[in-house]
Amino acid sequence: AGSPPHKLGVRIRRVEMITEYAQFIGGEWRPSDSELLGVENPTTHQIISRVASGSVADAEAALCAARQAQLAWEATPAVERGQCLKKLAAEIRKHRLHLAKTLASEQAKIMPLALVEIDASAEYLDYHAGFARMYEGEILQSDRCNEQIYLHRVPLGVSVGICPWNFPVYVMMRKIAPALVTGNTVVVKTSEFTPNTCFEIANLFERAGVPKGVINVITGLGPVVGDALTRSPVPDIISMTGSVRAGQSVMRNAAQHITKVSLELGGKAPVLIMPDADLDLAVDCVHASRVIFTGQVCNCAERVYVHEKVAHEFTEKLVAKMAGTKIGAPEAPGVEMCGLINAAQLTKVSGMVERALAGGAEALTGGSVNERYQTGYHFEPTVLTGVSQADEIVQQEIFGPVLPVLKFSHFDEGIALANDCDYGLTSSIFTNDANTVARAMTAFKCGETYVNREHFEAMQGFHAGWRKSGVGGADGKHGLLEYLGTRAVYWQH
Repeated sequence: AGSPPHKLGVRIRRVEMITEYAQFIGGEWRPSDSELLGVENPTTHQIISRVASGSVADAEAALCAARQAQLAWEATPAVERGQCLKKLAAEIRKHRLHLAKTLASEQAKIMPLALVEIDASAEYLDYHAGFARMYEGEILQSDRCNEQIYLHRVPLGVSVGICPWNFPVYVMMRKIAPALVTGNTVVVKTSEFTPNTCFEIANLFERAGVPKGVINVITGLGPVVGDALTRSPVPDIISMTGSVRAGQSVMRNAAQHITKVSLELGGKAPVLIMPDADLDLAVDCVHASRVIFTGQVCNCAERVYVHEKVAHEFTEKLVAKMAGTKIGAPEAPGVEMCGLINAAQLTKVSGMVERALAGGAEALTGGSVNERYQTGYHFEPTVLTGVSQADEIVQQEIFGPVLPVLKFSHFDEGIALANDCDYGLTSSIFTNDANTVARAMTAFKCGETYVNREHFEAMQGFHAGWRKSGVGGADGKHGLLEYLGTRAVYWQH
């Protein structure tokens, strides 16, 4: 069927005003042999698009296209590869409002945050384009006369990027940008819950001068498409952002062919509030780190440990801040939080809170499904006290607007409680004492620590989880090196 008129052009077809997306493979929109899935607008509960549930054939075709395009892409001068990233960034900026609206509609993400995600995605491409002239090898001194040792940085080959539903566009760029600038080709698997914006961006690849097959975008169910991508012998690296369970599945599959993996998995970020902390600053930052995208962010605050000397004052301020959170539709002015992504997520969050309350916890604000809205998957911003360290709600990722608050009496106890968890993605501490900061920097068992600020990372840093929060990492020069192999050459002359 022909493509309908649309701001960004290429589609397979529209049926009853609902866009049906095909798979983007080898620079073309290819129909899948699988059944279609409806993509829901979480705010209205309406089906806004249909996408493939995905098949093994889809995965194999995308991998084949990436493999066929890889050698020519590797042979392309790095500066030209960087120019493709810059052109794609420019195209994204040109269509930022349309892309942000598409993102907000499939995610229930507030428009300001949707715009931030689109803008940051373009900036991420520009940032990595700058590496085209910067990443380098090494020359080492040999133990022998008349010999030099060269370390060459070379692309791994074909990269698979498996993206989550919470930041689908930004994470897609996180998978694409470092891979492409270093000479790899990519197969991106989007979440079946949030594929629309990623497919809209796929429409821009040709305009940006990206050769066919260099970036392939498909969607589908994890047990089918994800499994096929990660079991295949074709990929040279698999980068996945998702749950611990999904990461374990990826590792098992990749082990069959000893394929390199880079995984960003769950988080259970602790916040330490010391007695000398600026409590107003701490409350603002903790609130921002919990209500951003309705708490569905792996690196943001999940549990708070507050020193007993300031526990009452801090908790009182936090409760007032959480209770005052402005909730509404994505496009409503001043809204800080929308609903959750789907009914399953609402069931998960409400179930965890119900079990905590049944076990003796007290909800100082919130604590239940928000019944004020006829549509949307709303859970009230919640602060819980009376929980214990061993409780599920303190140990397991909530991924919702819920904060358990516990007390501690001294620094070592606070650190021990913060580290008493399987996860190790991010942490934060609020204090005005430099010695306390120095101790915390080395004491937290996690990949990132934030001091007197929210849990929001920078693209020039290194976003990496420890323990069950992941393997490898992304961002900055160290994230770039994930996509490069090192070849040693010993030249006797």
